[in-house]
Amino acid sequence: MAAPQCVLITGGAGYIGSHTVLQLLLGGYKTVVIDNFDNSSQVAINRVQELAGDHAVNLTFHKMDIRNKPALEKLFASTKFDAVMHFAGLKAVGESVQKPLMYYDNNVVGTLALLEVMDAHGCKKIVFSSSATVYGWPKEVPCTEEFPLSAANPYGRTKLMIEDIFRDIYASDSGWKIIMLRYFNPVGAHPSGHIGEDPLGTPNNLMPFVQQVAVGRLPALKVFGTNYSTKDGTGVRDYIHVADLANGHLAALRKLSDPQIGCEVYNLGTGKGTSVLEMVAAFEKMSGKKIPLIIAGRRPGDAEIVYASTEKAELELNWKAEYGIEEMCRDQWNWVNKNPYGYQTK
Repeated sequence: MAAPQCVLITGGAGYIGSHTVLQLLLGGYKTVVIDNFDNSSQVAINRVQELAGDHAVNLTFHKMDIRNKPALEKLFASTKFDAVMHFAGLKAVGESVQKPLMYYDNNVVGTLALLEVMDAHGCKKIVFSSSATVYGWPKEVPCTEEFPLSAANPYGRTKLMIEDIFRDIYASDSGWKIIMLRYFNPVGAHPSGHIGEDPLGTPNNLMPFVQQVAVGRLPALKVFGTNYSTKDGTGVRDYIHVADLANGHLAALRKLSDPQIGCEVYNLGTGKGTSVLEMVAAFEKMSGKKIPLIIAGRRPGDAEIVYASTEKAELELNWKAEYGIEEMCRDQWNWVNKNPYGYQTK
């Protein structure tokens, strides 16, 4: 028996990170998680340990900021990592417009520090959390990985810059193995209701907003734009269950051991578009709660219809999203019903 692979997960206490750490543990990997709790909670790590049962012995946690290069150096000097999964980063579009320097510092400078330390220690395998925001306003759908790239806000630009950095690194040194995963719209929670999405402050995305209305934390859901040329006039997105996303990361990690892999990018979505009102209706059905709506004008920077082409991931990663929107809403409701204030106790 070969020793289990040891994987470093940056931002492993966050929404997608925590679900992926759990899948890695259950898959027999040794996981070392770092997080600075900027937009996450120690409680998430504790609950991952509970859900992992006997596998929790393979989880090590360090409170750390990836911009802290000496701390990273020390970690890499003491532990031999087979690969890195890089989730750490700020992700609120609106906030990035208000505080661009904070986003460039956190996301781009943080990634540079991580890559420099990885390079120095000969660890050259990485799976990176990119985003469908790098497609900007796509002229057609579904979005394939070959689409022209452009970003409409500082958050999206940080993702695009980091992708460019990876492409440049690989061009300079083909010893690197890099997989960039472009997520579409992650929703849902672990079926146990034990871990889920817990945004600090006002939510930026549809489903955390819906869940806060459902438990009475917010009075109503604002729907931005009902005059798009879509079936019901509301924007269409590709929602993907966080459990499918976590499994996509495991598939990407396995792919890194393929001798043919260099620097590759894969969309992770369902390949189906769902409108805002369809999503709200599915949530109402699964939760039995009525979600009051406030109709507002379009938001600047919102694209009309965005959904993924998933053929490349299905073919090359042997991965496919399994859950539909009803399961996403069921698990989201189960999480918020059990944890109306997320990881905080109110």
